[in-house]
Amino acid sequence: MSEDLQARKRWMGVLAKASADAIRACLHTVPPLPPHTRLRGPETGLVMLRGRAGGDGAAFNLSEMTVTRCAVTLEGGDTVGHAYVAGRDRSQAELAAVLDAALQDAAQRPALLAAVIEPLAAAQAEARATESRKAAATRVQFFTMANMR
Repeated sequence: MSEDLQARKRWMGVLAKASADAIRACLHTVPPLPPHTRLRGPETGLVMLRGRAGGDGAAFNLSEMTVTRCAVTLEGGDTVGHAYVAGRDRSQAELAAVLDAALQDAAQRPALLAAVIEPLAAAQAEARATESRKAAATRVQFFTMANMR
């Protein structure tokens, strides 16, 4: 996979997990986003979640999840931005799509990565670490309990 594709995959993942309010808070430090035109949406629908027993067994339909998608194009260019986000937040989907399109522009990318993507990624990593620490505090050492007999 090319470096640009890996970078896009990362920023789209960060934007999909960030709330619209968190994205807007980061946007206050950068110039306004370029004007855009909606190509699709934002539209809300359902996607089927699939699972596998044991991680490698036969696939089965697990559940459905609400997803909102949006596609935009920046004015004055042919850059298209896409976003799929969990839930029904239309503004989050549109913001993520506009940022995806803007981040594809090499001139805007460094400022947007530094002001929006990196702070959001750091906040998400900290939230995961906090949850991990909470879960680790309740972890039971079964081997230790067996030796206590």
